[in-house]
Amino acid sequence: MTERGWGRRFEDPITIGDRILVTLLDAGNYIAALPKKEHAAPEWQAAIQALILVAEGGGPTMFARIGVMRALNCHYVPEPNPKGKEPHWGRRKLKRDQ
Repeated sequence: MTERGWGRRFEDPITIGDRILVTLLDAGNYIAALPKKEHAAPEWQAAIQALILVAEGGGPTMFARIGVMRALNCHYVPEPNPKGKEPHWGRRKLKRDQ
């Protein structure tokens, strides 16, 4: 029988610096220890809701893990590729286009 409640483990633990979040309770304690301004951000509120839904309502722990990971990476903005698409110059033409 699978474990229920806040003691459930993530399939893949979340590593934050030197800290490792293994269970839902670890993630909840980590979020609770955040500064109030950061804790009140919409990303962290969504992560909290996901944790509560998984801990109390059941379901895959992956949902809670995704919520926490999205909140952790909310400030990450991927750099655009300056090269963009490669031009079509120099490519072989199809026989029908000749």
